Amino acid sequence: MTQASPSAGPGRPSADTVLERFEQWARDTPGAPAVITRGGDLSYAGLDARANRLAHHLLARGLPADARVAIAPTRREDTVVALLATLKAGAAYALLDAGDTRTARVQLTALAPDLLLTDTAGEARLDQGEGLPALLTDAEAEGTSARPALPPARPAHRATAAVLFTGTAVPRPVPVGHALLLAAHEAWAQVARLTPEDRHLFTGGADLTAFAAGWTRALCSGAALVLPEGTAWTPGEIPEAVAEHEVSVLHTDPAGALRLLDRSLDPAGAARRGRREPAPRLSALRLLTVTGDRLHLDQQTTLHDRLRPGARVLNVYAPAETAGAGTWFELPQLPRPLDEPERLALLGTPFPGSRAELRAGELLLTPPGGADPVPTGDLAVLRPDGLLEFAGRLRDRITLADGSPLDPHPVESVLRTHPGVGAAVLAPVGSRRNTRLVAYVAPPPDDPGPDGGAPVDVEGLRDHLAGRVPEAGSPVRLVRLRTLPRTRAGQEDRAAVPRPPEPGARPAGSGKYGSPAGGETPGCFGFGCAAVPLAVLALFATDLIWPGSTDLTGVPGPWSFLFSVLYFFECSAFAAGLLFLFAGRSRMRRPGTGRGLTTAAHLAVAYLLLAWWPQDNLYRLAAKQDWPRQAALVYTFNIPLMIAGFIVAVYLTRRPAAPPSGSDG
Repeated sequence: MTQASPSAGPGRPSADTVLERFEQWARDTPGAPAVITRGGDLSYAGLDARANRLAHHLLARGLPADARVAIAPTRREDTVVALLATLKAGAAYALLDAGDTRTARVQLTALAPDLLLTDTAGEARLDQGEGLPALLTDAEAEGTSARPALPPARPAHRATAAVLFTGTAVPRPVPVGHALLLAAHEAWAQVARLTPEDRHLFTGGADLTAFAAGWTRALCSGAALVLPEGTAWTPGEIPEAVAEHEVSVLHTDPAGALRLLDRSLDPAGAARRGRREPAPRLSALRLLTVTGDRLHLDQQTTLHDRLRPGARVLNVYAPAETAGAGTWFELPQLPRPLDEPERLALLGTPFPGSRAELRAGELLLTPPGGADPVPTGDLAVLRPDGLLEFAGRLRDRITLADGSPLDPHPVESVLRTHPGVGAAVLAPVGSRRNTRLVAYVAPPPDDPGPDGGAPVDVEGLRDHLAGRVPEAGSPVRLVRLRTLPRTRAGQEDRAAVPRPPEPGARPAGSGKYGSPAGGETPGCFGFGCAAVPLAVLALFATDLIWPGSTDLTGVPGPWSFLFSVLYFFECSAFAAGLLFLFAGRSRMRRPGTGRGLTTAAHLAVAYLLLAWWPQDNLYRLAAKQDWPRQAALVYTFNIPLMIAGFIVAVYLTRRPAAPPSGSDG
C-alpha cells in the first residue's frame, strides 16, 4: 500500500467550495482574464456577472432542489458560464459532449437530468421528443441579459456538486460532492504549483474528467482558461493557440502530447539529433500534464527533453471517482535511471490527501479528503522504489483457448522494446476454442518511414518475445498500422482495430504501415462488375417468372421511363444481394462482435437487397382486394424487411461490452 502526505485542507471552513474560491478571485482581481478565446478575453468580473444572470434565470424558472443540470452548449465559453451558474443556483452540473450527438444522447440517458441547459443549436441536436425540459442559454432567446448581475441568494449547498462521466466505451455517471471537488483542486494546486499567472489549455472534450473537474485549476487559482471558439479544439488549432496565448499549463492525452510536440519541432528535427532545444511554439510552457491512457517512460522522457529546461511533465492517473486527482509521476521521482524504459508506465504516487492500495493486483484509490476506496478496474504493482507501476486493465484481459487468462499489457510492453515498434496492442480473433492472438503495431513517432525503419514481421516479433513472455502470449498474426485508433477519451481503442485478413492473404499494411491489404474479398468495384451480368439476367427472367408484371403498355411518358428505371434497380439490388450473400460475410467480421450477430446482420443485408425484385413483381400482379394474397405478401416481405433493418441497426450501433471501470486515466 502506498500513501501520500495528508491534505493541507482538513482545517478549512466546511462552507468553503470551489464556487466560493472563484467568487473570491472575482472580487479580488475583477479585471484579470478568466476566459481567453480568439474572439477576445472575458474577465473574472464579466464571467461572474454572466453566471449570476443565468443563475437568477434558473431559479426564476423553478429549478428544483438537488437538481441535476445537463450542460451542452455549442461554445465552450458558454459551458463555463453554465456550470458556474448551476453551482450558484444550488444544483449539480454535468457536462455533455455537445460535439458528439450520439455520445451526448447516451450521457443524457444515463444521467436522467432535471434540466438540459444548452443553446438553440444544441437543443436541435439533442431533442429526442422525450419531454426533457430545456433552457436555452442564448440571451436573445431567453432574456437572460435582463436578469441581475449580482449573485442570487445563496441556496443551501446540496450533497452533489457535479456528475462526472467515465471515459469508458459506455460513459457512466459518477456523482462528486462539493468537498471532493475542492479537495481535488487543493491536491492539484500542491502538485502542479498553480499560480494566478498561469494560462491553462485542455485539449480534450468538456465532458471528460480532465476538464469537467479540472476547470477549477484555473478559475480557483486566479488563472485563465484558454478555450476554443466551439465545442472542442481541432488538432491544427492547438499548436497555434498554445503559441498565440502563451499557454503555460497544457492538459492533454499521450497521443495529443506527442503529436503537438512533433508539429512544433523545427523541420530539421533538432530534438532527434540529440540537442536539448525547446519547441519554438511551446516557449511559455512550464507544465505538461498527460492523462487518459498509459504513458510509457520512454515517451515521458521524450516529452521532457523536448520542452525548455525546467519545464515539468506529469503522467497523471485520474479516475472520475476521485475528481481527477488519483496518482502522479514525473521523472525526478526516480531514484536512478531504469533499463528498458519502453516497458514501463509509472503511475508514481498518490495525490496529497489520497491513498492507493492493491488488492489481488487491482488498484484501489481513496479520493482526496477521505472516503471508501474506489476499485479502478486497473492493475498495478508496487515497485521496490515505492512507485506504482501500471500493469494493465481487467477489461482487456484475454481468455485463451485453454481457458487461462492473459493480461496483454506485459506482452505489449515487451513488443515496444522492438526498434520498429512505437505502440502495440494485442487482441484475440477466432472462436473460443481457436483463439489466435494478433499484434497491432505502429511505428515510433520518429520512424523515418516504412522503407527506412526497422523491419517488423510476425516471426521477428515472436523471436523478440521468446523467453520474455509465455509462449501462449506470443502473437501468430501481425497487423501494421500508421497509428493505433483511440477513443474520444484518448485511450487506445482495442474495439476499433481492423480485423486481419484471412490466412493466405497478404498481411495488412504489407510494405507500408497502414496500406491496404491485398488478397481480401473484392471491393465495391469488383462487386459492381460481378453484379452487372446477374442484373441483366434477372431483368430478362422477370417476364418468364412473373408474366405481365413489367408490362408498361398504356403507361404514358415520362412515367413509363421512370418505371423502367425502377425495374432495373430492383434487378440490380437482387444481383448485389445474391453476391453479398455468398461473398460479403468475410468483410463484416470485426473484433468484439459476436458470430451470431454478425451472421444475422449478413443475412439481413442480403435479404434487404434480394427481396425487392420478387416483392414488387408479386405486388403488381396481386389484385387490390385479394386480401389473403395481400396479407401473405405483407408477412412474407414487409415485416421481414423491417426486422432485417432492425438487425442491421443493432449490428452497426453495438459496441463490445466491457467490465465496469471508473478509470479514464
